[in-house]
Amino acid sequence: MAFKMFSRLTALNLRRKSHPAAFSALNPGFSLTVEHDRQNRRFTVSPGSGADGHAACAVLLYRFTGEMEVDLMSTYVPETFRGQGVAAQLSQAAMDFLVEENLKAHVSCWYIKKYIEDDPRRRYKEVVIT
Repeated sequence: MAFKMFSRLTALNLRRKSHPAAFSALNPGFSLTVEHDRQNRRFTVSPGSGADGHAACAVLLYRFTGEMEVDLMSTYVPETFRGQGVAAQLSQAAMDFLVEENLKAHVSCWYIKKYIEDDPRRRYKEVVIT
């Protein structure tokens, strides 16, 4: 059972070195973990805890459009967490997933398009279908 759950929901610890500017506005005690929910085809981040112990989640949604193709449809970051690099971390996790799984992507989301264009190393351009 635990293995089945792990295969459906993979937690990725984010690497600060890959996008250091994304963390510049974060509080020192603020940690980000991107979770990939393969069954529901989404990446999520819970940037902090709310009054009830749970945080509003930031989400990046995708869908398969072919056997080895996905559409990166949208990102959403709650207003209280905007401008802190959360969408960039979601985008990085999604793009790393594409590379690791040897997938190609259509990019419907304007933010992810901007993220790819602004990537100084241009490492994700080859996975994007234009």
